[in-house]
Amino acid sequence: MSWSLQEAIERTGVLKQGHFLLSSGRHSAQYMQCAQLLQYPHDAGKAGEAIAELFRDEAIDVVVGPALGGVIIAHEVARALGVRCLFTERKVGVMEMRRGFAVKPGERVLVIEDVVTTGGSVKEVIALLEEMQAEVVAVGSIVDRTGGHNPFACPYHALTEIKIESYTPEECPLCREGIPVVKPGSRTPAKG
Repeated sequence: MSWSLQEAIERTGVLKQGHFLLSSGRHSAQYMQCAQLLQYPHDAGKAGEAIAELFRDEAIDVVVGPALGGVIIAHEVARALGVRCLFTERKVGVMEMRRGFAVKPGERVLVIEDVVTTGGSVKEVIALLEEMQAEVVAVGSIVDRTGGHNPFACPYHALTEIKIESYTPEECPLCREGIPVVKPGSRTPAKG
């Protein structure tokens, strides 16, 4: 049986329903939790192979993913491309490459994330890599939530596009209904 991303998303419960506070500060009735898919090595590997195919002809030297959402899928893309994988993480709110990781000037880098909405974390990774004089070739993700807008100065490709409506807290119909807002990854209501 051939692997299907759509089937895997449905089977693993990636798309959550509720009232969520997104990292952008906006509210939504739906949330993509790709960790639900990536917890299964077979699905993570298949998604990584599929993303790698999108960039197979780009002569990638290294794949970099932002922690935490990009780590597993970046690793699987790197495995499929036969290159090394690094990740960045925030320290006191600043994106850094730690743990002895480094890129060399001129290395061709593919940045991988699980879900791209505004591209904020990826832009921080790109800025860091450019400071290190690496060449950011492209960005890839499992899910594109940008609404068809590439937020990057380099090519961006995703395995699927999913449109999820979001609202400012002031315009949120779920808030008006009095439904408690939850920050994903937390079981407690969020402020916002």
